[in-house]
Amino acid sequence: MNRKISLKNILLSNIVPIAFFILTLGAVIVAKIPILFLLSEIVRRISRNTFLVLALIIPVVAGLGLNFAIVLGAMAAQASLFFVVDWGITGIKGILLAMLMASVLSIGLGWLVGRTLNRAKGREMITSMILGFFANGVYQLIFLFFIGSLIPYSKKAFLLPQGVGLRNTVDLYGVVDGALNNIWIVSIKFINVYMIPLFIIVGLCLLITFLLKTKLGQDFKAVGQDMHVAQTAGINVDKTRITAIIISTVLAAIGQIIYLQDIGTINTYNSHEQIGLFSIAALLVGGASTRKANIWNAIIGVILFHTLFIVAPSAGNRLFGQPQIGEFFREFVAYAVIAFALAMHGWKTRKGIH
Repeated sequence: MNRKISLKNILLSNIVPIAFFILTLGAVIVAKIPILFLLSEIVRRISRNTFLVLALIIPVVAGLGLNFAIVLGAMAAQASLFFVVDWGITGIKGILLAMLMASVLSIGLGWLVGRTLNRAKGREMITSMILGFFANGVYQLIFLFFIGSLIPYSKKAFLLPQGVGLRNTVDLYGVVDGALNNIWIVSIKFINVYMIPLFIIVGLCLLITFLLKTKLGQDFKAVGQDMHVAQTAGINVDKTRITAIIISTVLAAIGQIIYLQDIGTINTYNSHEQIGLFSIAALLVGGASTRKANIWNAIIGVILFHTLFIVAPSAGNRLFGQPQIGEFFREFVAYAVIAFALAMHGWKTRKGIH
């Protein structure tokens, strides 16, 4: 009897990754994509996207929920890359300079977000989402109207015809395109494994593991479990929450640079918009919730979520004769996963399932 109850609890606790695994497996079977191509794409997306998903873990541990405001870190990363391109600083030097600039900018943005979320305790997720929309408006204003007018920009080829505002696409080719990827590539049966981004991801996993064992990490956990008890224990709750958001924003900025050097181009006004949505969806697919997340949730989520992303167009084409349906399906799945995961979290909380 206890074994049945235990099995039931395990299944219910992992209902989101189990359901998504079945969905992804079905899509892979329907799509009939060559296995080597599928593995190659999965490996590349692991090195490209995992860092961004890992950036979400600390705020969840600290009780701030799913941090939609990582888009501010992504905006800081893109702003830094625009100027690296303008100054013509290429290769690994350009990447490191962009990471440094983006990190400094993200510390300020993270501090502002943290201060705001401290005034919206209990409503952090919706507040961080709205902050992302607000910051996007400021970002659009700066790079559509201020660049080339108030802010000098020498690369006229990337400006709009009137000389004010960046074009829709900024090409990183010849500047920082593949700067991290190309340092060390291991080829296994036509599958290119980019070792440096993977080592950076492993390093971040070790850093998060170490951080959560330190005094600061224990403070994160205490604040995440119960703010009142943490305050009574002498922990500065507001400062701890701000620190968690700053760390998350800085990591998101670095993760966006890793992502964009792999892509090779920046979609000036759209590249950052889906980062929060897709990263959160991937984390939830891996079995995380608004109150609990770990490194394995991020890794499993990236593999499952992006496998479905790879095969969805082919599956849509085979099922309906329209590959575009697969594109719409990917967008639908991202929102559906978040809604389903949050609904299941609320249901499990009421039922007392952990």
